[in-house]
Amino acid sequence: MPEASAPASAPGGRFALNVMQFCRALRAAGLPVGPGKVLAALEAVEAVGIERRDDFYWALHAALVNRRDQREIFDQAFHLFWRNPELLKRAMAMLLPQMSVDSGEDKSDVSRRVAEALQRERKPGEGESPDGEDPEMEVDARLTWSDKEVLRQRDFEQMTAAEIAEAKRLIAEMALPLDALRTRRFETHPAGPRVDLRRTLRQSLRGGGAVIDLARKRHRVRTPPLVVLCDISGSMSHYSRMLLHFLHAVTTDRDRVYSFVFGTRLTNITRYLRHRDVDVALQKVGQVADDWSGGTRIARCLHDFNQWWSRRVLAQGAVVLLITDGLERDEPEALREAMDRLHRSCRRLVWLNPLLRYERYAPKSQGARVMMPHVDAFLPVHNLASLTDLVEALSKDPVGERANITRWRSLASAA
Repeated sequence: MPEASAPASAPGGRFALNVMQFCRALRAAGLPVGPGKVLAALEAVEAVGIERRDDFYWALHAALVNRRDQREIFDQAFHLFWRNPELLKRAMAMLLPQMSVDSGEDKSDVSRRVAEALQRERKPGEGESPDGEDPEMEVDARLTWSDKEVLRQRDFEQMTAAEIAEAKRLIAEMALPLDALRTRRFETHPAGPRVDLRRTLRQSLRGGGAVIDLARKRHRVRTPPLVVLCDISGSMSHYSRMLLHFLHAVTTDRDRVYSFVFGTRLTNITRYLRHRDVDVALQKVGQVADDWSGGTRIARCLHDFNQWWSRRVLAQGAVVLLITDGLERDEPEALREAMDRLHRSCRRLVWLNPLLRYERYAPKSQGARVMMPHVDAFLPVHNLASLTDLVEALSKDPVGERANITRWRSLASAA
């Protein structure tokens, strides 16, 4: 792999080509890097020079990164491409077959997308060093038999760039049905149970009152509002990106969908997700959500929602989806009060937690124990299968979820 310390003006140098290959690797990892950004990166490096590694890093960062959720991918790709031995070992380990053996060691924190993208960039004959050393061995141990069924079960955090693109396409096709509720308003219907007196009298005047045809009406039915509160803190960032694609698909499919994201503060992103282009919508969300991949203050954010937004959006039997891992450090009493008011203000409160992907998960954390008594359903959200299960769960009668939530509440109280 190329070295950042090679002079850009050396005769026969390949520095510009190396920068271009680095940009191609970022694009393969999922970052929107086009020819314009490649030229901007070359101009930035030419302006600051390559004498200091930090200046070189931040020059490329300023030219190629424009959203908070792109920082982690860029950081990992930079240190892998410009030779960080520790991350290189982790990337190679990511590409090797993984066995489910509990060895007690920490899991690799290198993104599988970055490892795969950089592995694709290595072509035969390009790995040789200038001093004639043997190139590093490349092992492509990726399985090639993954299909849609396997993709549905794969965790969002472990997907490759190609799998994420396919998952986004499948998410865009999802619909979120909710049972329609009867409102207090009426609509004209020929077989309605009630007589519409006003319309009946108006029609009778046309015939001079000789014949009176009864006009009938019935209660209008309408799907309830859907309110989504999505955690975008550091522990949820890998999942919140995919969930925002799901929220965009739901928002463009139906009306009265209100979306909020929170980390250390609450941000209303409803109008941004209404944009038809998902890339433009998520780019605008990244610009307004300043606390992306930061800390978590669930109690404070729920309190702000209850105070400023609940009366505006929690009407006519709204359903609330609370997407968070429940890792909270604020005072438990404040979280309890916020959850209690939120639960009382909506028809149904569904908690979606990615930690449920672990079979031995139990709500033992302080935040989970406080939140559990105030939710009506507790479901996982970490892959496409869990999103499909969510669609099915919201289409069923809430009574069927009582046994499940009772079990989780007993586990929380026991903890």
